[in-house]
Amino acid sequence: MNPYIEILRPGNVIMAVIAIVLVAIVGHTVSLPIILAMLAVFFEISAGNVINDYFDYKIDLINKPHRPIPSGRISPKSGRNYAYVLFVLGTVCGFLISYLNKDWTAFIIVLISDVILYVYARNLKSTPLIGNLTVGFMTGLCFAFGGYAINNPQIIATSWFLGFFAFVMTTAREITKDIEDMEGDKAEGAKTFPILYGAKLSAIIAFALIIIDCLLCPLLYIQNVFNIIYLAIIAIAVVIFLYSGILIIKNQDTKTAAKASKYLKIGILIAFVAFALGSF
Repeated sequence: MNPYIEILRPGNVIMAVIAIVLVAIVGHTVSLPIILAMLAVFFEISAGNVINDYFDYKIDLINKPHRPIPSGRISPKSGRNYAYVLFVLGTVCGFLISYLNKDWTAFIIVLISDVILYVYARNLKSTPLIGNLTVGFMTGLCFAFGGYAINNPQIIATSWFLGFFAFVMTTAREITKDIEDMEGDKAEGAKTFPILYGAKLSAIIAFALIIIDCLLCPLLYIQNVFNIIYLAIIAIAVVIFLYSGILIIKNQDTKTAAKASKYLKIGILIAFVAFALGSF
């Protein structure tokens, strides 16, 4: 794969763009602002991934030596400049959305995202728990951003609920990933939550967040936001979420944490399918 595509982490970017697609499906809306919102999220999340790799390449020499910057396929300077271009493209898309909707909320969200993504990569990634919450917040914000692109009060309210779900589960997964990466983070002197307070406490927090999201899942059906199909599919996701939580509670070694993180990602994807099919 071309290193300039690989460094974007296409899988993660596509998951973020799917958030906009899901909000569009829930809102039964296809419009130019929605298309621009998909592009804005693509550029912004890509920029965040690239600038994160730029600031993190020394740690990645241990944890992820195959990535484009630590492997030498992209120089740190080129990676930084690439991120800046992506940030600009995302910001332009946000401006166009607000201009078309005559509401500047979407543009403000993009500007805030620019700052958060940069500061996260430079300062917050290794800040205990704050870094994890930041990633979760940005994931949830994608859903809210889609709501403002549609510019419908009811859809905006639903998008915030979906965003909260994504925020909680993503935070749980980020904590699990920190448990997985403890060895490399220790070598680089990073002070993540698992390093400072232990893998066991981190696993308990991740499991608690998983439980919260699982309890939230039926509410969208109870409130008649989604249909019975949603309930059937989300039940599968809930089983996977709970299994992942049990795994990490029982054992916090690197292999188990990696497996739990993978299952959480699968569960999130299934939840996305539930959101989409449950809106019809």
